[in-house]
Amino acid sequence: MAVGYRGDVDQRRSPRASERKRDPERTRALLLEAAAAEFGAKGYAATRTTDIAARAGVNKQLISYYFGGKEGLYKELSTSWHGSAAEMSSTDQPLSTVIAGFVHTTLTDHARLWAWSNLAGDSPPTDETFLRAQVEQMRQRQESGELPADLDPGFLLLALMAAASAPLTLRHTAGQITGEDPATPEFAAKYAEQLTLLVRHLSGRS
Repeated sequence: MAVGYRGDVDQRRSPRASERKRDPERTRALLLEAAAAEFGAKGYAATRTTDIAARAGVNKQLISYYFGGKEGLYKELSTSWHGSAAEMSSTDQPLSTVIAGFVHTTLTDHARLWAWSNLAGDSPPTDETFLRAQVEQMRQRQESGELPADLDPGFLLLALMAAASAPLTLRHTAGQITGEDPATPEFAAKYAEQLTLLVRHLSGRS
């Protein structure tokens, strides 16, 4: 059986001990950053671990070593994003501030990854604890008087998530409506300001 040319052998080999011990935290960070960019650009199914490793500048086998493979890497990214999003959505700050913050995330690889997972439906299932917690936070905001009590907290969360992500998920339409480029920080700032006003009107605090 032919082994193939040397490049194939190098790609298939297990990472050397020196590679595993070189700087594990930095290697993991590089792989996560590269994976977010690749998944965000292509979606889960079309992304190859070879491309992730090449972007990170490391041996492809380190993906299996650190994350157990492509699916484990994806789930690690999702967990990381949920942690960051949970901090952003804390009830310690007004909902209008929370929504504005999420508008700015539409410029990130993580947001594109999230959009792909919803549109393609081909990514691995992730923990729903984060979303259930977000619904509960909406209910808490209602109980504190920040939001009208007659709105369903789950549907309200869905509507606000859709609104915040519009510069990404409705990018072409947003450009046609406004005549501006939704993929720019300037657009995100303007849109976040308008959405902030809308949420404040909803809460009666305008």
